[in-house]
Amino acid sequence: MHGRFLLLFGVLLWLWQSTPVGAQDEMVKLAGLDSFILRGMADWELPGLSIAIVKDGRVILEKGYGLRDLNSPLPVDAHTVFGICSTTKAMTAVTLAMLVDEGKLAWDSPVMQYLPEFQLRTEAWTKKVRVRDLLTHNAGLPNLDFLWYANTLDTREMVRRLRYAEEAYPIRGGYTYQNVMYAVAGLLVERVSGKTWTAFVKERLLDPLGMSETSATWEASLSRENRMSPHFIIGEKVTRIPYPRIDQIAPAGSVWSSAHDMTKWMLFLLEGGRVGDKALLSAENFRELFKPQALVPIKDFYPTAALTQPTWTTYGLGWFQQDYRGHTLHFHTGSIDGNIAILGLLPAERLGVFVLGNLDHAELRHAVLFQVLDLFGMRKIPTRDWHADVLKLYRQLEDKSRSEPKPQVRLDGRQLDRYCGIYEDPLNGRVEVTRFREGGLAIQLSNQLTMQVHPVGENTFEGEYADYPWFGTRQVGFRRRAASGRVISLSLGPQIWRRKIVL
Repeated sequence: MHGRFLLLFGVLLWLWQSTPVGAQDEMVKLAGLDSFILRGMADWELPGLSIAIVKDGRVILEKGYGLRDLNSPLPVDAHTVFGICSTTKAMTAVTLAMLVDEGKLAWDSPVMQYLPEFQLRTEAWTKKVRVRDLLTHNAGLPNLDFLWYANTLDTREMVRRLRYAEEAYPIRGGYTYQNVMYAVAGLLVERVSGKTWTAFVKERLLDPLGMSETSATWEASLSRENRMSPHFIIGEKVTRIPYPRIDQIAPAGSVWSSAHDMTKWMLFLLEGGRVGDKALLSAENFRELFKPQALVPIKDFYPTAALTQPTWTTYGLGWFQQDYRGHTLHFHTGSIDGNIAILGLLPAERLGVFVLGNLDHAELRHAVLFQVLDLFGMRKIPTRDWHADVLKLYRQLEDKSRSEPKPQVRLDGRQLDRYCGIYEDPLNGRVEVTRFREGGLAIQLSNQLTMQVHPVGENTFEGEYADYPWFGTRQVGFRRRAASGRVISLSLGPQIWRRKIVL
């Protein structure tokens, strides 16, 4: 036995000594990253994670960790598919760039030139919205996620309702993250190409890149057996949850893929939009994707800016951007219930990293991103413990945002009845308020979203979404006429509905 051990040790030593010094260094870094990820997954209680890294035109890592589903022993591997969520946006930007190359679109032409049904509240505002403005989150619109989340409105109905949205700020004079505008971009692709966005992105991007494990929509991904399940921490316990259907805004975040396939996407991006010797779009329009298009206020940027201390923060066409240790970093996160992603590119070092996970807002993704950038993109040994720093940062933010539930106020049935009825808004749709059991109200916000609330103050109710308990407690407010006391409106965050009939 002793002799066999010496023989094995000798073979391993020979292999190590015969390995080039650069490769030895890479092996050491990858081993350290492996330990880093496992430690982080334990602290974040992340069931499963998948990672891909490319450097200097080659794949240096594609690997899975943990479980696809806490209720199953099946492991995550490099071929397990996850939703890549909002990192889809960069793919949508590429589809528009291809159509600009073909002369079917122009970046600075008005959207209404191609989509006459695209109308905002005023004609002057509508005419100012250019094709590129669909991708830069600064067209002057408020947050519109209520139109698609837990809702069944199709893209065309969402576009029709845009004319009722109030201007949140002058066009290109502010910033509000927009998923609906990316859905409009997908409709634009369909209008000028004659193909749906899902068909176009598959035919013109996914297939040429050989991304055979990638699906353009959640529905298309269901046929893949090696897929993750989403999880959320509910009552301090990691729990499997249903995956929300978001295919109605597919160009904003519905692509599903694996670490293996995302190496192909990153290599394409780091090689200037080329697959082998073939360019899928012009050099000019490839560069346009990464030009800063809009300033992002630091308050609207990622909390990790407190750690990285960037001197500038911008948004390109489907990319957040900042300076990092003297380099330009293009990156984007993706988040939908129980599913996370992050993609980062350091073009000067020809380095790309992609991370996927199956626990809602497990911000280990940021730590892994910056750890990889330091290990493989900087020309010095990294000294920062990114896991410890990111974990501390987000725990502090979580503590600050936590609030204690307010004590309930008791109202009898007659008092509750005054809030019941139909409330409407041309942008947000129809809401129905009814009595719910003893002392509460049920608020039907959409055909998929209901709140169950109890009074906690004068005209203020608090409660949870019936089918989405992981969202925690939300407050709803009612407004009454001073003279008569009649309830005239209902508000949830920025959304307001007017009561249909007020006597």
